[in-house]
Amino acid sequence: MKTGLKQVLTIAFGACVLLQAALAGALEVGDRAPDFALQASDGNTYRLSDFVGRQPVILAFFPAAFTGGCTIQCKAIRDSSDEIKSFDVAYFMASVDSVVKNTDFAEEYGLDFPVLSDPDKTMTADYGVLGASGFANRWTYYIDAQGIVVQIDKSTNPSSAGTDLARSMAELGFPRSNQTAAR
Repeated sequence: MKTGLKQVLTIAFGACVLLQAALAGALEVGDRAPDFALQASDGNTYRLSDFVGRQPVILAFFPAAFTGGCTIQCKAIRDSSDEIKSFDVAYFMASVDSVVKNTDFAEEYGLDFPVLSDPDKTMTADYGVLGASGFANRWTYYIDAQGIVVQIDKSTNPSSAGTDLARSMAELGFPRSNQTAAR
């Protein structure tokens, strides 16, 4: 009995330490966004530092490709493409799926934006979006041109994700652009 209780207390203590570390590392509005270098569904590698000083960046995280809510979210952003591209921003979806899985996902649903892959979960942990299940939470980060987090949407609605994203960019005063090419 003593040994069993000791094991339970050890596990509980370990869980508290992990939770405290996760909460301490969570990004907040006003924080500098961590840099990353991730491969994407379009065959390119993207770094946040490539955009700092040039344009804002949107990172919309989703748990897993080819699942119900994630498919709805990505299609909603695709369907709002013209409105989103009216802003001078770089925007990405991101998950912990492999590059191959995200590329297949992007091709199957005709996604016209890069889907970043973070299979080692470093970037998702750096952004504080890695959930207890090992998947990214469905959160969207708005990062200004100086690399500062200016908004975090932790209640992303998959079906309205595209229109919500465009509305938030307008409310934040992100610059408009006449370009229509995919970023």
